[in-house]
Amino acid sequence: MILPICLIGNSILRKKATDIDKNYPNLDQLITDMFETMYHTDGVGLAAPQIGKSIRLFVIDGDVMNEDYPDLKDFKRIFINAYLVEEEGEEWSFNEGCLSIPGIREDVKRLTKFRLKYYDENWEFHDEIFDGGRARIMQHEYDHLEGILFTDKISPIRRKLINPKLVSIAKGKTFPKYKFVPNK
Repeated sequence: MILPICLIGNSILRKKATDIDKNYPNLDQLITDMFETMYHTDGVGLAAPQIGKSIRLFVIDGDVMNEDYPDLKDFKRIFINAYLVEEEGEEWSFNEGCLSIPGIREDVKRLTKFRLKYYDENWEFHDEIFDGGRARIMQHEYDHLEGILFTDKISPIRRKLINPKLVSIAKGKTFPKYKFVPNK
């Protein structure tokens, strides 16, 4: 089932998400629905807060970007109860967009390596270091679990310049081409 996306201005996007356990209701179906929603909206990642669930869950399928980032070929993963351990490396800039902020793309600087502890869909524990395109997508999705949007990481001048567009989305005056949750 394709789920509606929460847009900037929805308070759930600013909450720190909570852990879940193996007994979380209908988790397998939720994961399936998240992938279906992500594919329908042409995303490469989707975090649970973006679909109105403040839980520590995100999904990624970076395969569509593998021509530019070969490390993303067949990179499809599920991350449950993910926590950042450390980030390191050099800063690199990448033009990011977000399903929760439709129509806006900005350059965001992030570090090149990202260490994450998480569980997969089989509740197997992982402690891994990711770099390159993998780290990039994961950092963006992980930020959603912490209540952070990519626009929080751009320069104050750029943020000021795009603020009218952000306000327009938050006030329900700009609509994405996909199913979304209207802000109240």
